[in-house]
Amino acid sequence: MLGLFLRWLFAFALIALTYNPTPWNYVRWSTTHHEARLSLVVFLGLLLLIGYIIYLRATLRSIGAGGMLLVLAVVASMLWVLRDYGVLRFDQADVNLWLGIFALSVVLGIGLNWSHARRYLSGQQDMDDVDY
Repeated sequence: MLGLFLRWLFAFALIALTYNPTPWNYVRWSTTHHEARLSLVVFLGLLLLIGYIIYLRATLRSIGAGGMLLVLAVVASMLWVLRDYGVLRFDQADVNLWLGIFALSVVLGIGLNWSHARRYLSGQQDMDDVDY
């Protein structure tokens, strides 16, 4: 269970490190420091790109584009229910951005965790998991 949480947490961190409403994110930092620290901007950008490739490739292989849309729709409908019951308000741009980061991280987290969850629930392994 900890592994499932950690994979989601890393997805959240990846997206939040790339962009968030605070001044502490890659996009804002790189636009202000690209002239003085171009090599570091490129290096960190490549590390983020590798993280996105890992997550997106695993997500597309496990749940596909349709699954990604379905998970995003479920998260969006959950947020809609929370708004209808007065738990959330969508009148603050920063909160909305954090909710978007959360929603995207749930999609990537479920995508990375889906093969593990399917194997646990069904007892069947994916073809990629079988050793010869």
